[in-house]
Order: sequence, then C-alpha cells, then structure tokens
Amino acid sequence: MTEENKKDKKKCGGKGKAMFAYGIIQLGSSVVSAVALATIALSFCSVKQESKLFKECVEEVQSTGKSSSDAVRFCNGGN
Repeated sequence: MTEENKKDKKKCGGKGKAMFAYGIIQLGSSVVSAVALATIALSFCSVKQESKLFKECVEEVQSTGKSSSDAVRFCNGGN
C-alpha cells in the first residue's frame, strides 16, 4: 500500500462511524414514531367509547322530556 492509500483509508474510518451512528439514530426515531402512532390509535378507541357513553346519556336524559341543551349540560356534569 502506498502512503496515499493509507491516508484515504483513515479518512473513511470516521465517515463509517458517522454513518453507523446516523443509521442507529434513524432507526431509533422510526421506533419512537411507531410507538407514538400506536398510542394515538389506542387513545382513539377510548375516545370512541367515551363518545358512545355520552351519546347514550344524552338520549336517556332527552327521553325524560328535557331539551337537548339541558341533556348535554347534565351529561357534562352540570345540574
């Protein structure tokens, strides 16, 4: 090997480590994004369930003869 080839090889060593670190960081951020999206999807399930229960509450209170606004106020915790 000539001296020039040795210098080129040394310069590439730092680049390889940097690219490896970049790949690990990229992979880590992809995992974090996937976990965040899964959490958001699961939270929508609970929001859907809560919405269903609220709607049932409003319909039940309306069946007693109260107006829609009174039923919503009651189901939100008002008097």
